[in-house]
Amino acid sequence: QLEESGGELVQAGGSLSISCVASIPTFSVYAVGWFRQTPGEERKFVASISRAGDRTLYADSVKGRFTISRDNAKNTVYLRMNFLKPEDTAVYYCAATVVPTDAWNTDVPRVRATYAVWGQGTQVTVSS
Repeated sequence: QLEESGGELVQAGGSLSISCVASIPTFSVYAVGWFRQTPGEERKFVASISRAGDRTLYADSVKGRFTISRDNAKNTVYLRMNFLKPEDTAVYYCAATVVPTDAWNTDVPRVRATYAVWGQGTQVTVSS
């Protein structure tokens, strides 16, 4: 199971960190992704991190502003969001799956269908 937390209302230009805590056994074998969704829209890829934390991927819309990281000792993945924009407003979901090492050279870690386990989401609202 995955549980997100930390979502809140922030002003544009501000920063926020959200967390994803896993109760999955052997969490360190799983890659984790963050996705976000707004009403009426599909859930979209934000960032992903490999099981060891040595590979990361970002959507172009957040590259340079968001940072994904993980602490396997705490079964937790973080998403640090800087220079937030109103268009970052969404429900943010974390998801976990096994991603082969060579798949990090492909779009596999960006694809929603790749992920098998999902959290319930946390709301991030950025005011203008």
